[in-house]
Amino acid sequence: MTVRLLLADDHPVVRAGLRAVLDTEPDFTVVAEAATAERAVELAAGGGVDVVLMDLQFGAGMHGSEATAAITARAGGPRVLVLTTYDSDADILAAVEAGASGYLLKDAPPEELAAAVRTAAAGQSALAPAVAHRLMDRMRTPAEALTKRELEVLQLVGEGLSNQQISKRLFLSQATVKSHLVHIFAKLGVDSRTAAVATATARRLIRR
Repeated sequence: MTVRLLLADDHPVVRAGLRAVLDTEPDFTVVAEAATAERAVELAAGGGVDVVLMDLQFGAGMHGSEATAAITARAGGPRVLVLTTYDSDADILAAVEAGASGYLLKDAPPEELAAAVRTAAAGQSALAPAVAHRLMDRMRTPAEALTKRELEVLQLVGEGLSNQQISKRLFLSQATVKSHLVHIFAKLGVDSRTAAVATATARRLIRR
């Protein structure tokens, strides 16, 4: 059986490199490429695709996790395998909750990428070992782990947004944002926004 692939990445060089690697596999065919997440959703909806290799960051516009959710929400749609440089808890959780069948880092060796594509095409989960390890760590210590919403809030704090700006971005009240920050500080054992960001970045909970 031939696995039909859609490459979704905003860097032409990355797409060309992926195509070169995947074309060496006799059972893979790259049928389309997308430079934006929006275009990836359109192409996936058109049919004829089994697995989408999805980057997370596309500059302006839709995020890769949003595109993943849109693609996987359609009955009979293709599987989505996230292929990114980011391994923060915030990115991993967003992708998994969006319905991604797998999560690989771009430095994965070609044989690992090929195996992950076949695993995703078969409807199974394909997680990079480091990603699986981080998810297992979260499951072992749920009381200490930041929730997806707390990670979203902290990521925006790290990007320099105020509580008011965060409340608008996430459609939350400012009181709710403050409540999330209180929980974040307690879980991380810190007493300031700066310390929270520094600690979370060092632990790879959020993206630098």
